[in-house]
Formats: sequence, structure tokens, C-alpha cells
Amino acid sequence: MRTRLPFAIALALVSAIAAHSRPHIVVFFTDDLGRLDTTVYGSKDVRTPNVEILAAMGMTFDNAFVASPACAPSRAALLTGLMPARNGAEANHTYPRPGTPYLTAQLNELGYEIAVFGKVSHGRAKPEYEFDHYSQPPVNLATNVTKYFDQREGSGPLCLLVGDRRPHVPFTSDSIYDPEKVSLLPYFIDTPATREHRARYYSDITGLDQEFGKVMEEAKRRLGEDIVFVFTSDHGGQWPFGKWNLYDAGIRAPLIVAWDGQIEPGTRTDAMVSWIDILPTLIDLAGGTVPSGIDGRSFARVLKGRTREHRNEIFTTHSGDGVFNVYPIRSIRTKRFKYILNLLPDHIHTNHSDILRKDGAGAYWDSWDKAAESDPEAAAIIQRYFQRPAEELFDLEADPLEQANLVDHPDHHDRAKAMRARLEQWMEEQGDQRTVFKDPYPASGPRPDAAAVGRD
Repeated sequence: MRTRLPFAIALALVSAIAAHSRPHIVVFFTDDLGRLDTTVYGSKDVRTPNVEILAAMGMTFDNAFVASPACAPSRAALLTGLMPARNGAEANHTYPRPGTPYLTAQLNELGYEIAVFGKVSHGRAKPEYEFDHYSQPPVNLATNVTKYFDQREGSGPLCLLVGDRRPHVPFTSDSIYDPEKVSLLPYFIDTPATREHRARYYSDITGLDQEFGKVMEEAKRRLGEDIVFVFTSDHGGQWPFGKWNLYDAGIRAPLIVAWDGQIEPGTRTDAMVSWIDILPTLIDLAGGTVPSGIDGRSFARVLKGRTREHRNEIFTTHSGDGVFNVYPIRSIRTKRFKYILNLLPDHIHTNHSDILRKDGAGAYWDSWDKAAESDPEAAAIIQRYFQRPAEELFDLEADPLEQANLVDHPDHHDRAKAMRARLEQWMEEQGDQRTVFKDPYPASGPRPDAAAVGRD
């Protein structure tokens, strides 16, 4: 006669077996890494061999975007699967509303132990993040991960989230690149100070690549081959027209995903995905059910080669960063066109870099002002940086660096009108109140400096 196990025990056994069959997850986050600034995305200035290794192992996304080009709202959107207006973390250094669910709970329910190192969430870890292990310092990451593995007692599926602070400012002073040999974007002003800062920025990128390589190898050694690896960044670098902006240099992120035997190695996709989609995808790959009612949705079918498309449009928002950046912006992007709505066009766009001008974090701005005194092209770059029109429209196929605003071009009038209407509709659906969180700087007034904002 066969003895039947009680239902609760049988269910627990089934859950345990399922948990052991789930892949491990390793996600490596960088901080302020521009998409184009790795060899995988075409850079010839910087060495990133470990990112290349991961790309050879899996799928590289050419159209991955963040929800917001500032650290706190970007990471809040990642962890909740909700866009900033819906989770409450709109301006930088703000956090989701109390009671907002975090997607890490779904990973816990699937039996995952969640171990976090460095900057993954913004600020200190909170109970609602559901982290089982948390090591805050965003340095010595591989060493700290190794110590964790040495002490780890569990054998179930692991979700390892690792956040390197690089290449966030201040950039390293130990530069390994020759400033004279680095290339600059055409909307940068070519000065020795700009080149020196750029070389230091690239040095930090090579440094984080080395750290990523160590973490990847340690994970393989400890966990085996059944690992979903993810490499990405929270937004673009802290450079003019990058971070805090909705140009692609600010919102288009590197994203590479690999899983041995499940994702075809060495592939690329132009499917459009968002950072709010990352955790829903990992939950889906782990065999879980993605919660309903969130903005994020799984792109697992793209990873497994079942479709080449995911999103038809990408929405991105920026609502400011304290007193340094009081310039709210919204955008809608398709594969070919982007429409940007600047909510305060009669005010000055500014941020930490041009206000504080610290070594390794914007000090080159003094040389830009000096160049503008005698160089009309330099003066025009600075003018475009500080003063924006109400609307911008770019043909990204013809103008990938977004230099030619077509919003007033007669051939694009209907497109601009339609894209604005769609953006406005989406903002209403999101409950976006267009909140201005600090006092903006009128265009008729002086440009703010460190003394004006009360900080040194």
C-alpha cells in the first residue's frame, strides 16, 4: 500500500525541487557608463575585454533604455518594474512611495537567495528590498563576493546583484590612457582639460571591466554553468548632453544577457527594451509569474530567439536632481525618431558638472568657457547646453547624435504633433503631474554657480 504525503509537505518538496532546477542569476551594474563607451558598442578608445567575453557568450541589445537618466529613479524603476511617476521616485535622491511592491519579492518566492554588493539600489538597503545579504561598499566587489561564497551555507538558487560605482564621478586620478589619443564627441569642446577628464573616465571603465571579469569567473567557479549573466548601466555618463538628459547619450544603456544553452552565443538584437523589463524577464526565465499591473514586461522571448521585437516605443522621464538640475524633461522614442518635451524651456538647463566644476567631475568647464570667448562653435555648444527649445525632434537614422532639431521642419510637422499627442496621453495614463521639485533658474537670470546654490 502506497503512503501518501500530506499535501503541504508534498507541495514543499515540489517547490524545493523546482528551486534547485532554477538558474542562478548574476547581474553586474555599472554607474554612469555611456552605451558607446565599451568595445562591444564600437569604442576604439577603451579596453573592455571581459564585456567582450560576455557578449560572445550571449545576446547584446542595441536598443536598451533606462526609465530615467538619474541614479535613484533609474534604480527604483528597475526594482519595482514601475515608471517614476507610478512608483514615486521621480527626482534624483527620492524613493518609491511607502507600500510600493518590489519585484525582488517574486525572486524570494521562487526560492532565490538575494545577495547584493555595492550600488544596486540607491541609498542603503531597506527591508522591503527583500535582500538576504547586503554589502554596501561599492569597491573591492570581487573580494567581497569571494568572502560571501566562503561563508555561504545555502545551496539553492542565488541571485547575485553587484553594483560598481565606476565610472561615476569623480573619475580616477590614475589614468592609463593618453589624453592626446582619446577621441571626443563632436559636441564636446576640444581642450586639454576635456581630454584629461575623458582619459580618466575611460580608465575607470577599464577598471570596472576588470572587476566584472573577476566576479564573472568567481560566479562560474562557485555556481557552475547554469547562470543567467546580465551586464548593464543605470544611464549614460556624467558628460554634457549625457546623464540628466533624454538624448541617447543619457538614456540608451549597454545591456548584454548570456545563459549557456538557452541564449544563442554571439548574437545581437535591435529589439527595444527598457530597464523596467529586466527583473520581469529574470522572473520569467526562472519560471515565475510576472506580476500584473506593472509597466515592465518580460523580453524572454527575444532572448530565446522566438521574436525580434519587444516594444514599439520607449518613454523616458527626468524630473531633476536637487538644486543642481531643475529641468524636467519627457520623451518618446521609436527606433527611428525621438520627440523630446522640455517642460521649462524658458529656464536654464544645468547640473552638477557645470555648477561645481570639481577635479574629475566637471573641472573642464572652465576651459570650455575660455574657448567660447574666441570660438563661435564652442560658444554655440555652450548655448545649446544651457538653453533648450520647448520641443525637439530627431531622425535617429540620419542623425544618431541628435544634432539637427527637426521639430519646425515642414516635412516633420505632422510627426512631431502625433508624437507629442502620444507622449501627453502616456503622461496622463501614468499620473504624471509634471512636478517641478525645486526652484528653476530663469533664462533671464545668471547661470547658477556653486555660491548661488549654497554648495561648494
